[in-house]
Amino acid sequence: MAVYQYGDRIPTIGKNTYISDSARVIGDVVIQDNCYIGHGAIVRGDYGTIHIGNGTAVEEGAILHIRPDGLLELEDHVTVGHGAIIHGRLIQTHAVIGIGAIIGFDVVVGAWAIVAEGSVIPQKTHIPDEKITGGVPYKIIGDVQPRHKEFWTYGKQLYVDLARDYPEKLKKLG
Repeated sequence: MAVYQYGDRIPTIGKNTYISDSARVIGDVVIQDNCYIGHGAIVRGDYGTIHIGNGTAVEEGAILHIRPDGLLELEDHVTVGHGAIIHGRLIQTHAVIGIGAIIGFDVVVGAWAIVAEGSVIPQKTHIPDEKITGGVPYKIIGDVQPRHKEFWTYGKQLYVDLARDYPEKLKKLG
């Protein structure tokens, strides 16, 4: 696990949370229980604060960072897709940030909202609850349906299971 103190800023890691040895968790970062911080992910609380809620997955290559003295909060059961970059303020419960999406400063993404792959959400934007956004720059392109919630509930559980299983089942060969 690659967890680093920065000055007097020390990460706090919850139970049954997996942090890849190639990930970096730095400074004032609080990660709750049952979270997954994937290979190559960077969570930088070196001069701001980052809170990551229960059951949240920060997938491979994602970057979370915040301005000096700022707060970035990911509530419970958020999915941050591979290679996404987040400088936002609040990602609410069950939101999904797609692969390669970019979230600007002071953005709020509502509960169960989905930001599509590769989308760019400019600073100070508020995405309402249960909306689907896509594009560069983003547009609201639809409403979250029960089938989306069912799929993403399943997908989120996969990462909770990985966080639980990786410490025992992941073995380096050679």
